[in-house]
Amino acid sequence: MEIAQVGTIAGKEFWDRIRNRWVLAVALVFTVFALVIAYFGGAQQGTVGFRSIEFTIASLVSLVIYLIPLIALLLGFDAIVGERERGSLDLLLSMPITRFELLLGKYLGLAAALTFSTVAGFGLVALVLAPQLDPVALFHYAGFVLSSVLLGLAFLSLAVMLSVFAADRTRASGLAIALWFFFVLVFDLLLLGALVFTGGTYGGEIFPYLLMLNPADVFRILNIFSLEDVRSLYGLATVFPAALANPWLLGAVMLGWIAGPLAIATWRFRT
Repeated sequence: MEIAQVGTIAGKEFWDRIRNRWVLAVALVFTVFALVIAYFGGAQQGTVGFRSIEFTIASLVSLVIYLIPLIALLLGFDAIVGERERGSLDLLLSMPITRFELLLGKYLGLAAALTFSTVAGFGLVALVLAPQLDPVALFHYAGFVLSSVLLGLAFLSLAVMLSVFAADRTRASGLAIALWFFFVLVFDLLLLGALVFTGGTYGGEIFPYLLMLNPADVFRILNIFSLEDVRSLYGLATVFPAALANPWLLGAVMLGWIAGPLAIATWRFRT
């Protein structure tokens, strides 16, 4: 594998997103939503202003689970199928570059754009809140931002995998939206429905492990168990074993969600 060729493809993808203002728009969305949540999230309870890092993270987790997967899927769904429809894929492959180098370069470029926008957007919020936060709170906020990046990269891998398998951009976009609905909205409803239907007799013991099959749930648990107040707020501490909520273990699961779909995409793209 030629690192220089991968870097060239990645750089082009990244700067394309910079030039079309995509990164700026996403970063601005993250900043605005995070500031609104931080200062006005308690308005329904009659309080306005920053309350605590625990309350802020708990509120931002719900936002990120809906927003970042959708952005990542829309960013990467046409990474390969779009080149194929435009007729530029054959031209790229006629150059001295392998299919793996092309796929990896595209993924890394898109991943850099998504990571930059996420860190920039939430980082600006950290600068605004810094005078009101102690080092421990800043550490937990940094962990939240890192886990948000991992969540985005996981769904970006899924998007690239869809792009490799899809026959055209229309089908790829439809599959991307369907994937978002499944992981963000439907998956948890199916699990909870199964538990309610069986009265908790079946599935209670494996319920925590089934949550690992959804990167959005892994992200939620990773942030819920990082702070005591957040854990109590969500109420999952009683059904999720603390040993399974180890941040290093959950981080490894998230890395698996990044590497797995990308490996499948690589296999399919080479055949």
